[in-house]
Amino acid sequence: MNITTTITGTSARISPHGEIDFYTLPPLHTAVNRLPGHVTDLLWDLEHLSFTDVAGLRMLFCPTSQEDPRYRTAVTNLRDQPLHLLLIAADLFPAAYDLSRLIPDSPAGLTAHRS
Repeated sequence: MNITTTITGTSARISPHGEIDFYTLPPLHTAVNRLPGHVTDLLWDLEHLSFTDVAGLRMLFCPTSQEDPRYRTAVTNLRDQPLHLLLIAADLFPAAYDLSRLIPDSPAGLTAHRS
């Protein structure tokens, strides 16, 4: 897996390339843990993510350390398979997988996908 990290001011964009599963999750956690202390916004750019399983849910919703909750986390460029996984998780466990926090700008789009 290739991971691109771009930092602009207090924002970081992490772009994984490939698939996310149990084996590719540790390098993603390392990328987050290496962010400078002044970063407060974390954007996961999933344009190049072809597949994820529950490991992707853990990446987006479970902090890797006590420090991680400091990030305002969002996701962009969701492809079909990761989006469907997020929608299923949110439907089954809405309290654990709050998509309005993760994808704040697209409630209409999420509603349309759920129909």
